[in-house]
Amino acid sequence: MSRRPSCASASSPVAHTLAYSSKKEGGGDMGPRNGGSSSNRRPGFVDSSSWRYFDSRVVGITRGDIPRHAWTVLHMLKRKAYLVGGCVRDLLLKRAPKDFDVITTASLQQIKKMVFQRCIIIGKRFPICQVNMYGTKIEVSSFSTNANHVKGSKNIGCSEEFKRYDEGDILLWQNSMKRDFTINSLFFNPFNFKIYDYVNGVRDISKNKVSTVIPARVSFKEDPARILRGLRIAARLGFEFSSETSAAIRELSLSITDIDKARLMMELNYLLSYGAAASSLRLLRKYGLLDFLLPFQAAYMSDQMKDKSNDTDLMLMVIRAFAALMYFGSWEGAVNFLNQDIGAPAPFIPETLGPSRSKLDNLMEQTSHLASLVKSSVDTLTSIDALQQSLAKYSKASQFSGLVLVSSRERERVLRIFEGLDTDLTSYEGTRGMQEIDYKLLKDGHPGEVRFVLGQVIMDTMSEELPRVSTEYDQLNMEASEDDLADGSRPSQSTLFSSKS
Repeated sequence: MSRRPSCASASSPVAHTLAYSSKKEGGGDMGPRNGGSSSNRRPGFVDSSSWRYFDSRVVGITRGDIPRHAWTVLHMLKRKAYLVGGCVRDLLLKRAPKDFDVITTASLQQIKKMVFQRCIIIGKRFPICQVNMYGTKIEVSSFSTNANHVKGSKNIGCSEEFKRYDEGDILLWQNSMKRDFTINSLFFNPFNFKIYDYVNGVRDISKNKVSTVIPARVSFKEDPARILRGLRIAARLGFEFSSETSAAIRELSLSITDIDKARLMMELNYLLSYGAAASSLRLLRKYGLLDFLLPFQAAYMSDQMKDKSNDTDLMLMVIRAFAALMYFGSWEGAVNFLNQDIGAPAPFIPETLGPSRSKLDNLMEQTSHLASLVKSSVDTLTSIDALQQSLAKYSKASQFSGLVLVSSRERERVLRIFEGLDTDLTSYEGTRGMQEIDYKLLKDGHPGEVRFVLGQVIMDTMSEELPRVSTEYDQLNMEASEDDLADGSRPSQSTLFSSKS
């Protein structure tokens, strides 16, 4: 039986084109469920009305959209595997997935013994196989491992009711119910071109919503790190939280104090990466988490927003100039980039400043001042006492959480990275002969190379597309590449992966 979903957003790339089918013949009229109430999402309740699958080719997703390394892993698992999670979501949104995660019916021990002998099993709470394929790491999880290790899995066990359904459906549905958000709970079998949705994930994608699979309060109490992952997804995709999810984040935000420090740092790094730093900071501040996670930065932002309509105007503009200075190696190069980046005529007038336009010399002064603050912050962030004293300067600073992120032994090495950036920037010279990373120098911790890469990372974080400088070195490489392709052709690239997000 074929149906179409009830979608609220006509602008969504999947809103009008998904032809749904029910998964079980003879199961009755299983139309799209209305609303997805918490009562229908409680652990152990089988709501088969939301079970759907559709042909990926209907929305333009083909095998050509899966990179070689992911295809190889899928083939070696002999068709007993699915792509799962964020990569399926991103394919539906016409975004290039950051990575491709795989889940299989084989156990981790079987994967390591019979398929990928050189893979490593990592993780204690959620063990996975990490497979290195063509220089890319792919995470392969197992349905059986998920069933044994996910908290609350006892509530999603076997039932007499399950006998009505296909065994494969039950396996996928059980795994879906243990995931964090509906839009991350999709499975894609590229061998039969089927995308499986058991929790209305596609519906939430079409509505640009982030909703938990099970009731939000239950979900966040099971794993507080889901709060940070939710903020990351919303910031990166520009989605909104459902009212229930938003209320639960506000209520349970401080439960992130229960997260192991190493995991907290990992989630925070993910949150501020991939072009979503600005939106992530806004969400952290909105839900009261910035004061806890980054108290020094929170106090600075609060101080900067005095008498300003936009709390990130000046701060983000200066950070962008600072990063461009490290990347291009000269103030002139940084200004040229900033002009091109926002399309403003020289002298540089950042659009983020709105009506209060800054002159070029003021921007240079602010950037140099930021460099001096960074250097003094290195001293501050290596000492609990110094950090606590610095926070006392800000009247609205929150209570110090005790997190110190930089070890004292890194102090001198880090300070060398910022040498010369807090002086007269017109005379600063740190340009390079090429715009590619020298990984040998980077591995050795060369200050100039680390400075260049840090500038690139910050600019990548603030903007998903990084303009490059064309140098003589790059031009020679480009000409050599053209010679290699005698017919002038280029390798074909999926329109999905080349589309703008």
